[in-house]
Amino acid sequence: MGKIISQMMVSADGCHEGLNREIDWHNVDEEYNEYAAALLQSATGIVFGRVTYERMASYWPTAASSNDIHNTIIAGQMNRLPKFVFTKTLERAEWEFAEVVNGDLAKEIARLKSQFANNLLVLGSAALVSSLSKLNLIDEYQIIVNPVVLGAGRPFVQELNDKMNLKLTQTHAFRSGNVLLCYQPQL
Repeated sequence: MGKIISQMMVSADGCHEGLNREIDWHNVDEEYNEYAAALLQSATGIVFGRVTYERMASYWPTAASSNDIHNTIIAGQMNRLPKFVFTKTLERAEWEFAEVVNGDLAKEIARLKSQFANNLLVLGSAALVSSLSKLNLIDEYQIIVNPVVLGAGRPFVQELNDKMNLKLTQTHAFRSGNVLLCYQPQL
């Protein structure tokens, strides 16, 4: 059985997006794209909350036509992988290989984990990550800290029932100044 891996970009002050949901500060370059392609290659599916799904679905289906080879590779992976959208408001998902999931979160995650041998990635989706974290359903957090301080914004995990202790398992400093921090929850 694979793991549930949360991958999130955050600012140095811990925000996943600005107050107006802006993400124009994300520091993405060739090295980051290589990391993203390898992460997607390790997955058998992608899990989204509604907001992130809508943002991704408006971009990736047409990104394959880009002249950027890494963008083309990532677009291919994003488009071919099964996608599961946890939402109470969408009735259907239009992106190819996407399915709306609106049942009990813990039961649905258990069902997905039992169906897939490799990892399921939760990309962005801070509200979903918060809900999964409250239920101790995330096996690994991959946090990309960008070298920017927003000063105000939305934290990537909110309203936990208790503090969450994490064990650092891996780090990687990117030439761009991004830093990858991989953690496992200590239950």
